[in-house]
Amino acid sequence: MSLPQVPGFRVAGVSCGLKPEEALDLAFVVGDQPCVAAGLFTTNRVKAAPVLYDQQVLADPTARVRAVVINAGNANACTGERGLADVHRTAEEAATLLGCEPQQVLVLSTGVIGVPLPVEKIVHGLQTALPALRPDGWEEAARAIMTTDTRPKLVYRPVTTPEGPYTILGIAKGAGMIAPHMATMLALLVTDAAVPAPRLRQALTHATAASFNRIVVDGDMSTNDTVLLLSSGASGVRAGGAAFTEALTQVAQELAQAIVRDGEGATKFIEVRVTGARTPAEAEQIAQAIARSPLVKTAFYGGDPNWGRILAAAGYSGVALDPNRLALWFAPGTGADAGPALQLVAGGRPTDYDEEQAIALLAHDEVTVRLDLGMGEAESVVWTCDLSHDYVTINAHYRT
Repeated sequence: MSLPQVPGFRVAGVSCGLKPEEALDLAFVVGDQPCVAAGLFTTNRVKAAPVLYDQQVLADPTARVRAVVINAGNANACTGERGLADVHRTAEEAATLLGCEPQQVLVLSTGVIGVPLPVEKIVHGLQTALPALRPDGWEEAARAIMTTDTRPKLVYRPVTTPEGPYTILGIAKGAGMIAPHMATMLALLVTDAAVPAPRLRQALTHATAASFNRIVVDGDMSTNDTVLLLSSGASGVRAGGAAFTEALTQVAQELAQAIVRDGEGATKFIEVRVTGARTPAEAEQIAQAIARSPLVKTAFYGGDPNWGRILAAAGYSGVALDPNRLALWFAPGTGADAGPALQLVAGGRPTDYDEEQAIALLAHDEVTVRLDLGMGEAESVVWTCDLSHDYVTINAHYRT
């Protein structure tokens, strides 16, 4: 079976010593030619040095990117002027190796906050990565950006159009500190379609809103969240319309759901679907409140169909609703694979449902929760996971 590749890009994942035992910890992604680029970043007011640097680079609408450097094991956040200097040093080293300008290099980091970046290790790692670059090195790159992830996250999508074929590929990392507006997650998406800069950003904004901004693991937002999209144009196929946006969104959603499925300590993947709302925004606001609730998440971990916690979360979401119109269902599975639903609430009151059936339903690895508000036709969906003992263990000892 051939490994995935996208024309116009070469990539490598190597070890530079930021992780123990020579684990892969540095990804180097290089465009054969300068690429059109777009990026979205954390809304946290405390931003890591690479986020500040990348935002400045991409503030220029004419920016073209030759390379992306991604390191794991160190977030380079809350590191002051030294942190910014280390980002510039990283970009300069990559640019020297490639024969391009430093402002054509973007830098992403993930790991522990507040620790100075061992930039000399990054420099050595780039020198090691340069001869290792190859078109099909994406799996090594996906492994290199992992932190508490248990498995790499890579999605590859060939797209056929009347104008010709092109591809979209994405890698991502994230398992904890995952909340709406991204979190400790990094994602890099690339395509060989030729997409103008304004349409590239529009497509990325739409795809992110429907994917990375719809996931919750623990409700915490980090300092380093970044989603990048690069277009090499190597296929010669002009894109950027609705079909491209839809294909990009599908790739982003698959990556986002993979992050939730790999949530720290998670044992269940949960789709929270709110229907019957006045507006999609209100539906999403309620779905987010349910998905973030520690009481809801721990109930799912314990297999307890404690539906009162779900209604309570909807009630404190800030959206005006009528409790007497609420209806609630659980179903095994998610999406198109969801099985027959069991209604637990009608008119804001419990139905005569079978408690043992509800408990058995929650024993599934994937569960859909649907809450209907009875107020309109709008709906929204958010993906979350349960909250287990292992989540506490992982995060209680993250640095020590």
